[in-house]
Amino acid sequence: MASLNLKGITKIYPHSGGQKKGRKKAGDTEKKVNLQVTAEGVIAVQEFNLDIKDKEFIVLVGPSGCGKSTTLRMVAGLEEISGGELYIDGKLMNDVEPKNRDIAMVFQSYALYPHMTVYENMAFPLKLRKTDKAEIDRRVKEAAETLDITQYLDRKPKALSGGQRQRVAIGRAIVREPKVLLMDEPLSNLDAKLRNQMRAEIIKLRQKINTTFIYVTHDQTEAMTLGDRIVIMKDGFIQQIGTPQEVFDHPANLFVAGFIGMPQMNFFDAKLLCEGGKYFVSVGGCKVELSGDKQKNLAAKKVSAQAITLGVRPSHMVLAKQPGNTLAAKVEVSEMMGSEVHFHANAEGRDVVVIVPTMDATGTHIDS
Repeated sequence: MASLNLKGITKIYPHSGGQKKGRKKAGDTEKKVNLQVTAEGVIAVQEFNLDIKDKEFIVLVGPSGCGKSTTLRMVAGLEEISGGELYIDGKLMNDVEPKNRDIAMVFQSYALYPHMTVYENMAFPLKLRKTDKAEIDRRVKEAAETLDITQYLDRKPKALSGGQRQRVAIGRAIVREPKVLLMDEPLSNLDAKLRNQMRAEIIKLRQKINTTFIYVTHDQTEAMTLGDRIVIMKDGFIQQIGTPQEVFDHPANLFVAGFIGMPQMNFFDAKLLCEGGKYFVSVGGCKVELSGDKQKNLAAKKVSAQAITLGVRPSHMVLAKQPGNTLAAKVEVSEMMGSEVHFHANAEGRDVVVIVPTMDATGTHIDS
């Protein structure tokens, strides 16, 4: 149980000794693999600011190389903080050793000791702390029961499935009763079915133990289902922080809009029109009046007519039964998904996806 405050956290990886920096001046910067390169080195995380409440479940999500795992490792103390301040329960932690931060971490690889039983693996961190044997036994059995792995306590890791091994790794972390539990893509090595099961297990675990979670993933489904709040990152910068519903309904920029949602949002080159005190969007042969909320927001900001990028989620598009105020498209691929069909089409020179349900609310098939 702990609150965390990350204030202006920055991580810079210095240039290797043999790397030539050329004749750049001290303030010069350049871009390399989407990360900023300065005379000091490669900036992996820039000005990361986040306040995490006690017992909150925070998910850091973004594409590979965006800095989310680096941020997690700085919280754990496995990476040195180049700039900024990290506070846990109001105490500055920048120079505190990892073992003294009261933090546990679950890695992508299970990192279990192959020669130890499940019980011994889970008890190991407590033995290092010279915890009383009776207390070790109580905590291990309690964690095993919570994770439903009591029947595997006498087995070696090689006799377990991937999902069972990951439960053991989580169990080894929670027996310490840490203030903060860090999880770095713990489900990425599992198949789709196991990932779904383990997501549910993590949600149940969160309800049973009193700790603060920081979870890293590149999978937006995990982020949307697990997090109280999501921190979306790109190129070392925070793009948006909000609840899953907030970032889905009100993305802060085009990157967030395209990253959150599956299939991803469709984008069109369009025009924003203002006629008779009302706002419309026009794309191709289609002209649509915007909703009341959007009308109020645009009017309050006195937005004028202009060229825009229009984003429409696949589930918000419908197939028209007759031509008219519609957008012409050519269907190139269709994917039957059971309760819905995903149509991949070309409209206005863009690849778009349209999701069409095959059943109504009562489960009756809809005639095509």
